Amino acid sequence: MTKTWLITGTSTGFGKSLSIYLAQQADVNLVATARHTDQLSYLDQYDHGQILKQTLDVTKANEITAAVKATTEKFGTLDVLINNAGLGYFGTFEESDRDAVRYMFDVNVWGLVDMTRAVLPTMRAQKSGIIINFSSIAGLASFPTLSFYNGTKHAVEGITDAMAQEVADQGIKLMLIEPSGFRTDWAGRSSQKAMPTIDAYKQFTANIEGSASDAHHEAGDPDKAAAIIYDQVTNHATDLPLHLPLGKFASDMAIAKYEKSLGEFKTERDLSISADQPE
Repeated sequence: MTKTWLITGTSTGFGKSLSIYLAQQADVNLVATARHTDQLSYLDQYDHGQILKQTLDVTKANEITAAVKATTEKFGTLDVLINNAGLGYFGTFEESDRDAVRYMFDVNVWGLVDMTRAVLPTMRAQKSGIIINFSSIAGLASFPTLSFYNGTKHAVEGITDAMAQEVADQGIKLMLIEPSGFRTDWAGRSSQKAMPTIDAYKQFTANIEGSASDAHHEAGDPDKAAAIIYDQVTNHATDLPLHLPLGKFASDMAIAKYEKSLGEFKTERDLSISADQPE
């Protein structure tokens, strides 16, 4: 059965890898979106009528509405939404530019929220659908110089977890993708960087400089990630995981984070329950 996939942010990175992979599958109609569709010419070689390029800035409500309408008018269904569009920001908490990180929240959180709200009526009417939200290992664990980026991804985690419970009986499933470092533009072109100027924070200068120099040299392969996501949706839809860390670092960090937290919760057990009224 052919499924219609809509992906945000397909000009580079994960979105581009996913689009190229999906464009070559016989059972996929692809809606590839970007702020500038002239950046999607890489899809032309695969197009035999099953691809729709759509202008979309996820911070613009009218473009979200238009993208969803164009999808259902062309293909009749909207089966898989991949909320991939996102930005990064490197800087210490105290020195980060408020306007810049507010815009990052508009893209990473509110753009995802508004896209999802726009497709839910169609999926509820179909009694089926899969929503895949790109989070990050930074949505499970936090790292210095990424406090506000961590915040956006922690928000995506919490929103997705609650929404998955709300729509479970509607035939709609959700999955969080939580990558570690992948060879995309995220640490390069797709993120802003505020170098420390306060002496107390100059120890973190190397963190930010290293993130830029490591861009496109990370362990993660976005093409392999695309194949994994397609396989999960196509062959494992009934037991789709809510959380899917991608990359060894992401998996190791997620396990270590929750093992440490579990130990702390157990250690504090008696103190925690002492806050309740006696039963």
